[in-house]
Amino acid sequence: MADSPIRVGFVGAGANSRLRHIPNFQALPGVELVAVANRTRESGARIADDYGFQRVEDDWRRVVEAPDIDAICIGTWPNMHRELTVAALGAGKHVLCEARMARNAAEGREMLAASRRAPHLVAQLVPSPVTLEFDSTLESMISGGYLGDILAVEVHAGQSSFVDATAPLHWRQDAGLSGNNILSMGIWYEAMMRWLGPAKRVTAMGATTVPRREDDHGNWHEVKVPDHMDILATLGGGGVAHLRFSSVTGLAPQTDLWIFGSEGTLRFEPESGRLTAGRRGDRELSEVPVPAERRTGWRVEEEFVNAIRGREEVARTTFEDGVRYMEFTDAVSRSAATGQTVDVADL
Repeated sequence: MADSPIRVGFVGAGANSRLRHIPNFQALPGVELVAVANRTRESGARIADDYGFQRVEDDWRRVVEAPDIDAICIGTWPNMHRELTVAALGAGKHVLCEARMARNAAEGREMLAASRRAPHLVAQLVPSPVTLEFDSTLESMISGGYLGDILAVEVHAGQSSFVDATAPLHWRQDAGLSGNNILSMGIWYEAMMRWLGPAKRVTAMGATTVPRREDDHGNWHEVKVPDHMDILATLGGGGVAHLRFSSVTGLAPQTDLWIFGSEGTLRFEPESGRLTAGRRGDRELSEVPVPAERRTGWRVEEEFVNAIRGREEVARTTFEDGVRYMEFTDAVSRSAATGQTVDVADL
């Protein structure tokens, strides 16, 4: 498909699809938006009218099986990712799947197996965006020995808001839809793997401050997804990580990342996009300049299309890395449920 049009169908067109995927596909030459199936035909029709899809389908299977579609962009909640991915790859379609990969590692491994049965097709996950512009610099500083041996990592990520016990159930709080995924844990862990590698073991403790919430239809649900999680992780490359993710820490400091090494310290503040570092002998951290050419940033749709055309291979994010972050997610959930330290499974 080096020069022929790439015809894309969407199953699920949520906020990220409207913000990034659809307009970015539209900006690429030789890409056509063919069909969309959303949760209702009415919402699908609005998407089609707003963004110029050729048609709306009532059933996602009609998009996946359509002979005039080459690639599927999956923008649903995680509960549908496995079924859609396996079906799309089985139908000979390239797949770009929204993060998180699935509800759990077992589903992720089924998706990986399906991609390996069709090696001629591109299978890509939407990457964690939080550090994309800084990944190259972080990786080179760490691998180049700027910090020395990695001793400790601190990530505190969350909302600086007090708990709202009256808020309706969000889909991310519904384990049937989101599975074992917790807040921004998977997003940060995926990013960390790029420069620190995967973790070996985890010990986790979580809390659900509001045990029951009402959905939009007036039905009450038990909330099983924690809204505060503390994790200690042993890193494969050395060092210990302390990761805290919370939606109930009112007036907390902004999200930040610290990496402490035997010879240096690094701090990343995502809200301000500020990267600072210092080495033994320095009195304080100093700004790390990141030149524009190293700020790769968001190029998900371009990478997907280029991979289909044979111009590059998927780097952000492969299904293999998706399974790795889902195995970490499962390990955290098991540790929090049992109170025990849990090994993180590898591929």
